[in-house]
Amino acid sequence: MELRRLRYFVVLAEELHFTRAAARLHIAQPALSQQVRALEREFGARLIDRGAGACTLTQVGAVVAAEAAVLLAQADAARERIAAAARGQGGQIRLAYTRSARGGRVDALVERFRAQNPLVEVLPETGWHAPNVAGLLAGRYDAAFVRPPLDDPGIGWRLVDIEELRLALPVGHPLARLRRISREAVAGEPAVMWPRENGPGMFDRIVAQVWPSGGFNLIRYEPDDEQLLRAVAAGGVLAAVPEGRAKALRLRGVVLRRFTPPVPTVDIGLAWNERTVTPVVRRLLATLEEL
Repeated sequence: MELRRLRYFVVLAEELHFTRAAARLHIAQPALSQQVRALEREFGARLIDRGAGACTLTQVGAVVAAEAAVLLAQADAARERIAAAARGQGGQIRLAYTRSARGGRVDALVERFRAQNPLVEVLPETGWHAPNVAGLLAGRYDAAFVRPPLDDPGIGWRLVDIEELRLALPVGHPLARLRRISREAVAGEPAVMWPRENGPGMFDRIVAQVWPSGGFNLIRYEPDDEQLLRAVAAGGVLAAVPEGRAKALRLRGVVLRRFTPPVPTVDIGLAWNERTVTPVVRRLLATLEEL
């Protein structure tokens, strides 16, 4: 069934006059008559009773006109959704957050993107840097927040934010009395950290900045920043944690202190697979540029 014929018939059903309907459709009247006859042959029933220029709908014709109006509205809406997806304004985006970065510019970016693209369905997940990159390469995600540096071929990324590292200490720790902590004071202190395979680049960057002369005394692993801070609250260990995550968690028994200059930092980036980048991802990147 041709949608064009149904569209012609709906206009004829509204006008009930071949000449006026043909004028609205910008076609010749004989062409309109030909399309209506073809539709009648397709349905095997007379759809209109013809008069001198004017016409009336048969019982079957009234049903066809009503159903065709619904079908055409659905087709137009579907066409618009497809066009919006092609422009990056519709469809969906499978987006992976990294466990160590929520709040701040990350959430601001996603919320602004949602506001600008209400037709896009955001399908979020949360993982560590390494699984997020693996998900991009495997096609499970369209975009992912990651912790640079990245050296994965085929993965593009842009900087979203630079976060200061804070030192998390138990409330009763002697260093908690200081406003800023030197690297020398931290050397040799028992530390807790998440496993390096979760984010090798970020792990190495933290160690290189906080313990540049050695003395990284790692005695305990925990799976994520929340568990790191819980271990700190329990006493006996300290941890270097991104400022945004540490402030968002705010666990009792933990104090946060800044380091003496140069202030250690970690990056948060937005990454995508260069081979499968979609129009929706390009719109997310455009939103990032606006920020």
